[in-house]
Parts: sequence; structure tokens; C-alpha cells
Amino acid sequence: MLRLNDIKLPLHHTDEELNKAILATLDISSNELLNVTLFKRSYDARKKGNIVLLYQLDVELDEALETSILERFAGSNRVIPSPDTSYYYVAQADDAFPTEQQLRPVIVGFGPCGIMAALTLAQMGLKPIVLERGQDVRQRTKDTWGLWRDKKLNTESNVQFGEGGAGTFSDGKLWSQVKDKRFLGRKVMEEFVKAGAPDEIMYVSKPHIGTFKLVKMVENIRAEIISLGGEIRFNSKVEKVNRLPEGDQKKGKVTGVTLSTGDIVETNHLILAIGHSARDTFQMLLDEGVYMEAKPFSIGFRIEHPQSVIDDGRFGVQAGHPILGSADYKLVHHCENGRSVYSFCMCPGGTVVAAASEDGRVVTNGMSQYSRNERNANSAIVVGIEPEKDYPEHVLAGVDLQRKLETLAFEIGGQDYTAPAQLVGDFLKGVPSTELGSVIPSYKPGVKLVDLSETLPKFAIDAMREALLVFDRQIKGFAMNDALLTGIETRTSSPVSVRRDKSFTSINTSGLYPAGEGAGYAGGILSAGIDGIKVAEAVALDLLKPE
Repeated sequence: MLRLNDIKLPLHHTDEELNKAILATLDISSNELLNVTLFKRSYDARKKGNIVLLYQLDVELDEALETSILERFAGSNRVIPSPDTSYYYVAQADDAFPTEQQLRPVIVGFGPCGIMAALTLAQMGLKPIVLERGQDVRQRTKDTWGLWRDKKLNTESNVQFGEGGAGTFSDGKLWSQVKDKRFLGRKVMEEFVKAGAPDEIMYVSKPHIGTFKLVKMVENIRAEIISLGGEIRFNSKVEKVNRLPEGDQKKGKVTGVTLSTGDIVETNHLILAIGHSARDTFQMLLDEGVYMEAKPFSIGFRIEHPQSVIDDGRFGVQAGHPILGSADYKLVHHCENGRSVYSFCMCPGGTVVAAASEDGRVVTNGMSQYSRNERNANSAIVVGIEPEKDYPEHVLAGVDLQRKLETLAFEIGGQDYTAPAQLVGDFLKGVPSTELGSVIPSYKPGVKLVDLSETLPKFAIDAMREALLVFDRQIKGFAMNDALLTGIETRTSSPVSVRRDKSFTSINTSGLYPAGEGAGYAGGILSAGIDGIKVAEAVALDLLKPE
């Protein structure tokens, strides 16, 4: 097979034109082309009104012809041998696992990282036990709607906690900037497709799933893990990581965990896939002596526009083409005060959602369904902050800052999980909003119009005001008066990093494998899933190494 890169065609092209482009690139006749497989399709929208589709294709020819073509394109990336994207397991347990001398691996958390770690371990015959503090995805969905509809928060089952992790109530984006030479991201997406995700996620450049499809997909993956001998325990909050005493020659080695029920689950291989909002678990780990560091994260607001404004600003007259779908964007601006402002977790045709996980605090996030056909586009507009400059007091000072800002938003919003909000035009003028404009807020349980400058530090407000005007020059209408800002966004990433070494284990606790977004090693569904596979492989190699 040959991989053809960078095949460019107009947005409105035919299958015949694509076929002609392949034949012209390879300088072959149609009867020499045996098979064509679409590997990746993306678009270049830098020239609005002249959008170009970009293809990566795998083609099959006669072996001798492939060899001659590769010689002709030697030194060029235009045509190369198709890489092997198959996944190969690093180890395989026999039917006797576990023996009396072995303990099953345990995974804490069942978000994207924990799911892929558990699935990979189960496929290698290692029968993992998963401990998830929240509920199964169906019950979790009901609990989450309890906050959105009735202003009743379940602190153990919500947007942050429960089967599927925070990514379940999101746009379901499946791309990342992780260097992936082993094509582990493809392994993640193949498993998702097997579990019910749309086939197109394998070839579109910015794949997404959406919440409703994610729910069923997560259930199907859970069923496979169980069928392979794994075990999933919901409502199982880990209260303590058990380690050998300091005086022991194997100081710090994991021996198991203690649950909130008092039950002890023994293990010597503990994968920590807890997500970025498990603040009480961060505190427990710190108290137990597990090494961690504060790390940067970002704070800001959600911004909502009519999706039509974003479509027109990005695609012009070609807006509405089915291949393009609802337009997204990625924006960044480096401000005069030294701060950086950027868009985060952009949700085309989506909604702003209540994402609190602690009583008396307001947090926002964004969500889209697979169709992305809601009225508004939304994204976070956030300002980067750093431990040394903004929260230097101690390792968990970033958590303290998040809680302080979320509590303030709760109070300003009316102390009932209503979110504070302000029109962009008023925000730029520095005056409180008194009535909504043309943009109808999607946030449930509702918004209260205020002056948002009271909700975040002055440096963040100044930076966002500067950035919004710059973004308006990039996407016409971005700073439109009626666009709506809703506060606040604080859960962009974990405020800590649970440090690990090259063996994927904690630098001071053997047998503990920090993983995924909560430990500071991922940012989004795909990168978290990739990290889950890597950590599962490390566990398998250690468990099955020769004595």
C-alpha cells in the first residue's frame, strides 16, 4: 500500500475528480489502481470563500508498480509506504492469572483514561478492578439533569464525576497534539467505533462524538471489559492509598486502597486516573506523602454567539456545506500585560452547562451533541495563570484559587447555581448588563446579568477585554454587542501534576501509576485515552515480567 499525502481539491468536487487526482499524482492508468482507502480528510479555510479539501489516501497497486513509484518519489513526503497503524499488545496473561502470588491491577477513575487503561488490561487478560466514585452513565445523566433543571447538585455524580468522566458532557472532541508515533490514538478511536461511535471519526480531521452517542459507547466498552474478566465498581470512592511504612526497605510501595465504606482493595499496581476535579483526592495523596507539584491552568468565561455568525465569519459563502458542518475556531492573543488569552473547548452548535462538583460553587463548561445543531456556538475564553506568579503559597494553592473564584461566582449569581453573565458590549464598556440582546443564553439553570469584572482578578479582565477586540478582527462579529459571557470557567486542566518517571510510576511511590488529565498528563478525551493505554502497558510489563 502507498500513502498519498496532500491531495488538494475544491470543496465542491466529484468522486471522479478525486480519482483523476490520484491517477495524475501517481502517473498511472485507471486499470492499475486496485483499491483506494480514505485515511484522513481535512480542509483549509484560510481563504474564506475558497475552501480546499485535503486528502490522505492509501492506495493499492501491483507490488512492482508500488516499488517503482516509491523510487520516483524518493525524498518526498508526497507518496510514502503506508505505515502500519495496527496495535500490538505488549504482553498477554495466561488463563491462570491471577495466581496466589499476584494481585489484580486496580484503576481509580473511569473517565477516558481509566476506560482505555481498563480495556487494554482486560484485552491482555489482566482482569482489572475499576473503582469509580460516581454512578454509571445512565444514573449519572439523571443526576446531572437534577442540577440543570432543579438546581440540585449531587457532589458524587455530576458533570465531573461518574462513568465516562468529564468528557461525557462535552463536545466529544477526538483530536490532540500528542506525538503519536505508535498510532495509539487510532487504537482509541477504533475501540470507540467498535462500541458505537460514528465510522467517520476514523478519517475526518476534527472528529467528535457528542454526549448522547458517548453514553451508549461508554456502556458498550464497560460490557466488553466485564466480558473479559474485568470488574467495575461504582459509588466506590477511594479515601486512602495504602503504602508500606517509611521504615520498610520497599518504602512507599503501594499495597492497596481503602474505600469510603472502610473496605480495603489490595493491589500492587494502582492506576490513578482521577480527572482534574478530584480535589479531595489530591489532598489525600498529598497527606499520604505522594509527590506532586502545582502546575499552570487557566480561568475565564464562556462566550456564546449565534452559530450563524461563526459560520459566516469562518466559511463565508460556503457556510452550510455538509462536509464543513458547524464552524469552529481556535484563537489566541498575547496581551500587553504579559498574559495570554485563548479559546478553549469550542463547542459548535452546543450549549453552556453547569459543571459544579462542590456545594456552593458555580462552574461552567461546554457541550455539543453529535449533530451540533443548537442555535449558539460557545467556547471558553480563558487567561493562563502560573503557580510562581499567581498561587505560590503551596502545592494545592491552585485548588484554593479555583474554589475562591467559584464561590464568588455562586454568590454573585444568586446562590442557587444561577451563573453570572454579561453582554460582550457591556463587558467592553465596563458597565453591568441589564437586559439580554439577540443571543439567548443556553446555560441551565439560568443566568443573572451582572458586571463580570467583579468575578475574576483585574489582570484577567483587562487581558480578556484586549483579546476580544483582537479576535473580532479575526472573526467578524466575535465582539458583537449581544454576544454573551457566562462565568466562570476554572476547570480547563488539572491544577497539579502527580509526578511520574519513565516507568510511568510515581517518583516516590512504587506501584502507583499517575495517569490522564487529573495527574497532569493529558488534556482531552483522545490524549487521556492514549495515556491510559501507555500506563496499562507499563503495568502489564511489570506484572508479567519473569520472576
